[in-house]
Amino acid sequence: MTTSVPAPPAQVFAAALDAGAHSRSMARHGERVVGGPADGVLRPGDEVTFEARHFGLRWRLTARITGYDEPRSFVDEQVRGPFRTWRHEHRFEDDGAGGTVMVDDIEFRSPVPGLGRLVDRLFLRAYMERVIRSRGAYLRDGHPFG
Repeated sequence: MTTSVPAPPAQVFAAALDAGAHSRSMARHGERVVGGPADGVLRPGDEVTFEARHFGLRWRLTARITGYDEPRSFVDEQVRGPFRTWRHEHRFEDDGAGGTVMVDDIEFRSPVPGLGRLVDRLFLRAYMERVIRSRGAYLRDGHPFG
């Protein structure tokens, strides 16, 4: 998925790594930090645990920053949580006009045995796209930039 953000890549990179901004962007899901840095820019190797409500249930996901190329990209991967696998690569490209093209590449597999791939394709993929687009809109609309 791509989102155009009217701020320079370094600024968008930092905002995307801010655990507090992440929680605020996911407020409609009641997301909050319950472990690790609750605010501020995450660094390579940092782990943070978020709790949120999805599908009427509370979920916890602990992610670690496993890739980091400031201000061009970073990767977060699930260490513990509801997915069999979760890897989210964030890329930040200069748009040539003072803004950023933010690219989100997400690989995930649900924990549902047997029918997991079908559930992923028919239901979970669309849901995750809506969540990530909502997050991108939060950054696009300048909320973490004051």
